[in-house]
Amino acid sequence: MAWKFFLLCLPFASAAVKFQEMFSWNALDWNYPDEYSRQHAISAGALIPENALPVGIERWRNKLFVSVPRWRPGIPATLNYIPLDAPYDPSPKLNPYPSWQGNELGNCDSGLTTAYRIKADKCDRLWVLDVGTYGYDPNVTNLCPYTLNVYDLNTDQRIRKYVFRPEDIVPTTFIANIAIDMGASCDDTFAYFSDELGYGLIAYSWEQNKSWRFSHSFFMPDPLVGDFNIAGLNFQWFAEGIFGITLSPIGIDGYRTLYFTPLSSHTEFAVSTKILRDETKVEGSFKDFKIVGVRGPDSHTTSKVMDDSGVQLFNLIDQNAIGCWSSTLPFKPQNIGVIDKDDVGMVFPCDIKIDDDKNVWMISDRMPVFLEAELDYSDINFRIYTAPLNTLLEGTVCEPQKQFLPTTKAQNLKQNSQLITYTPSLTSVTMPPLPQTQYTPNVLPRLSHVSSSSYPSSPSSSYPSSASSSYPTSSSSFPYVTKNTIPKSESYVNLQFTKETSIPYYTSRAQPETTPRNNYWWYKDYHKNNY
Repeated sequence: MAWKFFLLCLPFASAAVKFQEMFSWNALDWNYPDEYSRQHAISAGALIPENALPVGIERWRNKLFVSVPRWRPGIPATLNYIPLDAPYDPSPKLNPYPSWQGNELGNCDSGLTTAYRIKADKCDRLWVLDVGTYGYDPNVTNLCPYTLNVYDLNTDQRIRKYVFRPEDIVPTTFIANIAIDMGASCDDTFAYFSDELGYGLIAYSWEQNKSWRFSHSFFMPDPLVGDFNIAGLNFQWFAEGIFGITLSPIGIDGYRTLYFTPLSSHTEFAVSTKILRDETKVEGSFKDFKIVGVRGPDSHTTSKVMDDSGVQLFNLIDQNAIGCWSSTLPFKPQNIGVIDKDDVGMVFPCDIKIDDDKNVWMISDRMPVFLEAELDYSDINFRIYTAPLNTLLEGTVCEPQKQFLPTTKAQNLKQNSQLITYTPSLTSVTMPPLPQTQYTPNVLPRLSHVSSSSYPSSPSSSYPSSASSSYPTSSSSFPYVTKNTIPKSESYVNLQFTKETSIPYYTSRAQPETTPRNNYWWYKDYHKNNY
């Protein structure tokens, strides 16, 4: 328990206002069984810390997952985790998940070659797409096919392996993002994958164990906004299409809304999962995809997530910031908030997630410097931040409005020089009459009917029936069933946007630590809920 006190005494390491820096690294390292094994890996070229770049995170209970693509040699594991219940280390070494053997490069049967974004669901499953590539454009080798791997987080065993169909992939395919759409049961689950360079969206059904591909012009980049200026570097990513994707809460029609944005774009789009779940809608669904609105200038984004109340968080890679939008408001620049910003510690906030305890986790990695220039490994390059969602939304346009119920104030009466507090009875309160009829949303049978069966057997394995009991078994278990209405876009041509003044990070400029990591609430929340 001494590490908790140590965490309180850590010095400040960044200028982020609301986010608390939890971990940071100059360069990544891995937790080998012993020092001899580590030195042997270094001498053999299997470990080159300077070649590792973390790009994705996900929290599940006592594990914080971190993905590291094999863009360069010397990456011993692409899927890793940090144990959150271990003694605190400000720069922890990564542990391969599910094992060293499970991360074997080029092992298309039981290994993982390269993973990007990862997602854990409410049925304790970890969804990981192995893109099967080694190297970075233009020097990329396809060692294995695109393969979906799903793990049981309670047993650390792979329970589903699905190889994408040839029809799902095009020669330029590059898939980095994943969104999980859970219905009324664990079996009623779909996964969606954004094909950034192939301009497609792939849907996968757990129950059918089948995938299909959508194409649309909204998946393509905007040729007018392909110029980027990050960390003192100017470069062009003009071919990057659909990238960031996230799902809304379940609507009154029993379906969610998928929000998506091309990387080279400032526009938000959306489509109902009623369309994506139906393979027959691959053709003839062009008008079912909608324009939500425009975020405004300097608003490229690669990662987004939406909570159960309909508030979306997303990275703003041009601004070294995290933005927000409440889906109860029209999607326009005046309704886009910035929940935190740091021109040193948050250079390229790569991925953002919300865990089951309503805590936000974010990782920054200075990716453009890694790809377009060279990182200074005497400086801190990678950081993981965390904060409660409510704390981040305070004072922003996205903060939920407080609802106050009418109350009758107690009257203070003086009698015989004694102060008497009088509280009226309920019979003394006049209430307005109730309306004759009240509207009750009619949830479709897809939500009200619950399957109590366990996971269906897959071609490679079966899932224990006990796991499905952890997921809600009735439509009443969804407390945030809302109507997903996509706001109409407006014109913002004449709006003026002020520039924030700050001291930016430039390539190879070291920065001293100035921010204490003095909050370990996430550890207390975990132990309060699990011990």
